[in-house]
Amino acid sequence: MPAKAVNLKGEALLARFEALDTFIREHQHLWRPRPFTHLNLPWEARHPELSHWLRQRSLQDAEASHNQPQWLDAPAPFTEWAATSLALCALERLPIQPLAPITSRLQVDVPGRKWQQIEAFAQSLSFQHTPTHWLDWCSGKGHLGRRLLIAEQQLTCLEYDPALVEAGQVLSQRHHLNARHVQQDVLAAEAALELQPGMTPVALHACGDLHVRLLQLASDAGCAQLAVSPCCYNRISAPHYQALSTAALASPLVLSREDLSLPMSETVTAGSRVRRQRDESMARRLGFDLLQRRLRQCDDYLSTPSLPSAWLSKPFAQFCEDLAALKNLSTTGTEDWEALEAAGWQRLAQVRNLELVRGLFRRPLELWLVLDRAMYLQERGYEVQVGEFCDSHLTPRNVMVIAQRTPPLLGGGGGGGFFFF
Repeated sequence: MPAKAVNLKGEALLARFEALDTFIREHQHLWRPRPFTHLNLPWEARHPELSHWLRQRSLQDAEASHNQPQWLDAPAPFTEWAATSLALCALERLPIQPLAPITSRLQVDVPGRKWQQIEAFAQSLSFQHTPTHWLDWCSGKGHLGRRLLIAEQQLTCLEYDPALVEAGQVLSQRHHLNARHVQQDVLAAEAALELQPGMTPVALHACGDLHVRLLQLASDAGCAQLAVSPCCYNRISAPHYQALSTAALASPLVLSREDLSLPMSETVTAGSRVRRQRDESMARRLGFDLLQRRLRQCDDYLSTPSLPSAWLSKPFAQFCEDLAALKNLSTTGTEDWEALEAAGWQRLAQVRNLELVRGLFRRPLELWLVLDRAMYLQERGYEVQVGEFCDSHLTPRNVMVIAQRTPPLLGGGGGGGFFFF
């Protein structure tokens, strides 16, 4: 189903969700199995030309295509899947509103990329009523809230980490801002006491259960408007995803925490040193995986623990022997370690290229999850808009949900029109 690049709202939310749901469910055999844990994937026998083409590509080829697999000119039916993925995930940028100029060096101590995300988020906020009291949810030091705050407004920042609360309070006092920083576990029952109807909650990249909790508490409290950019959908306490909206509850799709990590597999921020360490760690683990299958005489993946980075300084043979000992496996001592290490790197190239098929479903699954949140708010009386607030190179988590409903009185009961900073 072709889909125009629009900011989704109204009936379009459900229509897009249902199309995404069908696409994701019908192609589970493509995105559920992880190439890292399978020597062969179920779909490869059905699409041998595509499988061969991907497996012969280099690690550098995979890296170049990682962030935008939809544009890869791969054999059919890859291009068909890619075209559907692109169409179903088409979203426009939210309208940009002018921001009040910074009167002090608010961006000091904020990493450049994070500040750009804050600016983009703030510029994309549009409400029918001017907020009088911002609530920065899971605020860290409160950088977002301070950027939004203008004269005569109040700001409350909720944060779990006491050190961040203290640092945020110091920054707000330094800038002479009307801000209150509160140490609060937002998952605790008493968190509901911090939300008042006149507040406008905002959350930039609050993880999993944390941003879902905001949607629930804000709508319960009668907050007339809120905006959320979700993140880390896999950071949940339940073993499987708990749907929110009527449509998602009706879907037969069942998502594990591992499934929910798929949208988070796109990275844009890692430096070259971090990437090299990541690649070496994965290549070594894939080499060890070939070894453990032979030692156990079992063609199944064996889960291994997270290892300190110091393990990468060990010779490959020592790395494998020590890891085998952790898993109570005995090596023969006559392994061709050089060949095994080379096989690990070869497998890494294949894994990364085969992952490009799963990559076609990163954004569809993320948008499925975002629309579940949007429709939940819609069912609770909000008018909801979903769009992008920045380019994906700034952050892949660039989707924002803006929700508002007209209460009897807010901000003097003023009329319509958009509010500009």
